[in-house]
Amino acid sequence: MDITGRDPLFDDDEEDPELQNQSEFVASKEFLVYLIDAGAEMLLPFDTKKGSFVQVSYLQSVLEAVEENLKQRIIGRDDKVGICFFNTIQKKNIQEANGVYVWSELKDLSADLIRSFSTLHENFQKEVGSQIHRPAGARENPLYDALWVVQAMLRSGTSKNVAKNVMLFTNNDDPFGDVDASVRQDMRRTTIQRAKDAQDLGIGIDLIPLSRPGEDFNLAIFYSSILKMEVDDEDGAQYLLAAANKFEDLKLKLRKKLYKKRTIRKMKLTMVGGTEIGIRTYALVRPSVPASHVWVDSRNNLPLKTERSFICYDTGALMAEPLKRFEEFQGKKVVMALDELTKIKNVTNVQLQLKGFKPMKCLKDYHNLRPPTFIYPDEEAVQGSYAAFIALHRAMLQQNKFAVAFYGSRASSQLVALVPQEEELADGLQLEPPGMHLIYLPYADDIRPTEKYHICSEASVPRASKEQVEAAAAFINKMKLDSWSVFDISDPAMQRHYAILQAIALEQEEESLLEATDTTLPDSKGIMRANSAVQAFKDAVYGPLHDQEEADAAAERAKGSIASQKRKAAAEVACKEAQNYDWGELADTGKLKDLTVPELKLYLTTHKLPLTGKKELIINRILTHLGK
Repeated sequence: MDITGRDPLFDDDEEDPELQNQSEFVASKEFLVYLIDAGAEMLLPFDTKKGSFVQVSYLQSVLEAVEENLKQRIIGRDDKVGICFFNTIQKKNIQEANGVYVWSELKDLSADLIRSFSTLHENFQKEVGSQIHRPAGARENPLYDALWVVQAMLRSGTSKNVAKNVMLFTNNDDPFGDVDASVRQDMRRTTIQRAKDAQDLGIGIDLIPLSRPGEDFNLAIFYSSILKMEVDDEDGAQYLLAAANKFEDLKLKLRKKLYKKRTIRKMKLTMVGGTEIGIRTYALVRPSVPASHVWVDSRNNLPLKTERSFICYDTGALMAEPLKRFEEFQGKKVVMALDELTKIKNVTNVQLQLKGFKPMKCLKDYHNLRPPTFIYPDEEAVQGSYAAFIALHRAMLQQNKFAVAFYGSRASSQLVALVPQEEELADGLQLEPPGMHLIYLPYADDIRPTEKYHICSEASVPRASKEQVEAAAAFINKMKLDSWSVFDISDPAMQRHYAILQAIALEQEEESLLEATDTTLPDSKGIMRANSAVQAFKDAVYGPLHDQEEADAAAERAKGSIASQKRKAAAEVACKEAQNYDWGELADTGKLKDLTVPELKLYLTTHKLPLTGKKELIINRILTHLGK
């Protein structure tokens, strides 16, 4: 792991130099406007709060989800946010448009803003009000006016260093359903044009659809035209996310929107005949690490900028020319420029070239030696990449095959497997995205034959009995986790870290923080449910009296340990007392015979000599050890 806290194991072999050169043009902050529908449909019951029977409306759920999103956003991001409602009774905007209420202009995210927004839940109808009934023959178009207002709110900032987005919340898939037929088509056309004008100015519109009770949100009625989606196309429909139908789904969607997808590398997949498909690679799972710290000036608290200069050792002058490298060859230094080294290291210019297809049964589990990357089509790089990629993706799924391709980078090259993955949905949420996994196939040296242990033919090979096999199978089935996922385990230290950051950002007391749930601890209740299977397996393999035998053996070991401790303590005492005698002088003067047997045994115990025998034998043993 490097000093930035990023684990290179989850990176590609080499990040695209084009992306590194474009890093200065990547948006470093975001200007975001929450555009929330406050119409009659948003007052319908959406979800039930846990632990109570109080039903919450769609509007109330959206307000709570936005508040939580603001708390998460204030921790480590330097964004500006604005909050705007449409289909409201009150109006508050520069354009004086009816049905549009700007609760907060675009401003820096602060603790005061979040605290003030948290009080809006109870006072919304009093301060803003929801437009329940549209007057007959009304020609106002609140959605059109709202898009006009948020476009004016996002006027500041350049598109090079600021990402401008609108997050639209609604459960009404037909905003012109109750409008007179004479003006409905005109309202639809002008609203779509207003959305396209905003997108031409670099403003992204992100829809957060909410499914109404008993029916799904239908994008094809209107919003597919704003989002530039071909919902009627069967191939493109599978790439659309399902609408949220629970409060937890809504919070999860906003949490995902908070973290932008970071492209590891841009490249082109070359097909037979020279056809190219633009693709991008992503790392689906990354370790969560704390954000890197920023050095600031103690006087004004402004970030410090680090500059590095090279000084000539001989003259002391600043080095203006690029540094040169050298390699020792046969005792001589061969000097090379940086561009020469770049050319030497450039193994191949091929990015990703399709070689053929093989059945999925040919791809083994042990071929996946490192975390794979996920590839997705890039329509911006090559027009038509979506259609070609989807066609290839569907054909590989239907024929149950994977593609073998040559993958080249500036540092290395190898064969890779492109494994298609079908989209998985559950309860309106996307569990797995559609696309392909790029698996780095091993070289021949990477797969080594396992060592074979040969058992002597004369000895009988132990075999488990039928009862033991059945007991083992029952034990494994009891301990099996069917619905477990790697995302079920959270880092308690990271939870505590971000909770403290949130408390600091919102100026809360640290005592108000709740202790994070440590999901890394063993599931004691789940283990208790498998106790009977564990005991049955132990009885089948080791016998029903195994526990008693182990207890008896442990008791015997404890007794032996106590006796050993006593002997060790006696030896230590004997060593200390033996130091009071000059054994060499006693042997030379013949005074060993004047000592008692216990005194003579002090010497034997110190030097770990046998203690048996009469006094004369003990004295001879001491004289022999002393070399007398």
